[in-house]
Amino acid sequence: MELKSAVLAVAALCLALALLLPRVALSQRLATADAPAPAPAPRHVDLAELLSLAGPYGTFLGYLTKTGVITTFQSQANDTAAGAPGVTVFAPEDSAFAAVGGGAALSNLTADQLRTLMLCHGVPRYHPLSSFSALAASGPAPTFAGGQQYAVNVTDAAGTVRIQSGWATAKLVSSVYSTSPVAVYALNRVLLPEQIFPTAPKVAPVPAPAPAPVHGDKANDGAPGAGEHGASDVKSSSCRVGAGRLLAILAVMRV
Repeated sequence: MELKSAVLAVAALCLALALLLPRVALSQRLATADAPAPAPAPRHVDLAELLSLAGPYGTFLGYLTKTGVITTFQSQANDTAAGAPGVTVFAPEDSAFAAVGGGAALSNLTADQLRTLMLCHGVPRYHPLSSFSALAASGPAPTFAGGQQYAVNVTDAAGTVRIQSGWATAKLVSSVYSTSPVAVYALNRVLLPEQIFPTAPKVAPVPAPAPAPVHGDKANDGAPGAGEHGASDVKSSSCRVGAGRLLAILAVMRV
């Protein structure tokens, strides 16, 4: 009798477990489905690779590498923690470096001066293009060089952004990359702080854009000899008309 009771108790326990386990599994699946998906891992931007592939920034990248400033910028770019300020890099084009005394002005700098100059081309905060109007109104922006004397002034006039530092006013010509926390913008000038350059270096003027080609009839409007050719045609036509009238008068007189 006791054996029969034990068997019945075990059977009842198995039945209860069979009914309970599917509900537990379903609850676990629902809890998993409701849980938010994990945030994607932050994407680190390789600044050296970006500048190497993006365009004419080889001279700038060479100076960044030579001075070790690329490591400073890259470390700031890699900080993707919540609340990290990010980084903004102003990258002068190769032609901008060639325009500064044919490149000789920079070759005469000491190692410390060259490093400071490169640090002046980075701001330790991410600034998208949409923020430049507010940045221009807020006053000078501090750079990695540190100190107010190395800050840059930003102006935004009708969408044309310029960065001013010491002897140079550079125009922001394009956005190379801009996704938080990294922004890289192309400049047509090298920034030249007065603390590094006591006197203004000789800088070649920015070439004027080529004039647009003229098409159609307008191409002949200012062509040399165009007016003379037209006057000649009018004059010969007038002579032909005058000769015709003279012949008609002589014919009438003979009659």
